[in-house]
Amino acid sequence: MEEAKAPATLRNREPILEVLKQYVRGRKNLLEIGSGTAEHAVYFAKHFPELNWVTSDVQPNHKVIKETLTENKVPNVAGPLLLKVGEDDFPRTSFQYVFSANCLHIMSWKEGKTLFKLLGKRLREGAHVFFYGPFNYDGQFTSESNKKFNDWLQERNPKSAIRNFEDVLKSMEKFGFELIKDHEMPANNRLLVFRRLPFQQEQHS
Repeated sequence: MEEAKAPATLRNREPILEVLKQYVRGRKNLLEIGSGTAEHAVYFAKHFPELNWVTSDVQPNHKVIKETLTENKVPNVAGPLLLKVGEDDFPRTSFQYVFSANCLHIMSWKEGKTLFKLLGKRLREGAHVFFYGPFNYDGQFTSESNKKFNDWLQERNPKSAIRNFEDVLKSMEKFGFELIKDHEMPANNRLLVFRRLPFQQEQHS
């Protein structure tokens, strides 16, 4: 049985992959924000050999990312880049895709809005953003397990919390994105897919 440094990656990687296959095409660059153990990176990149998958995370996670990349030696995975939202600027490389799993509920909402703003500034028309994780709808938890998870998050850090889908949508639209699809995923998770609009279509309400 395959072992994982982050067991959740084994449980969710196949459903995530099936969604990514609907959108990811060709010789392009993808930035993963919050790569964690980089197990998602090495798994997904093998299925998109033309894609340049770039890992990034805060400094304390770089050691395990480097270990995972060294152990697996996937040629189209790079990094890790240093990226702490609110402190580090967005990488200057041109990215056509951004993927982030289970990060929005870890970072503060202020950091989340900072991230959305950075994405709006750095991504060009047609770029896709993928956010995977649990979300609330109409301010309500979608399951008792998500409520318990949220309690656990806030015990660790009061600024962490499962985010409201409507808040994420409004903020992403403000910084120039449209929602392509809200994919239902196993275990009460979602995968939100956004696309960067032409700059003249940005909404600043």
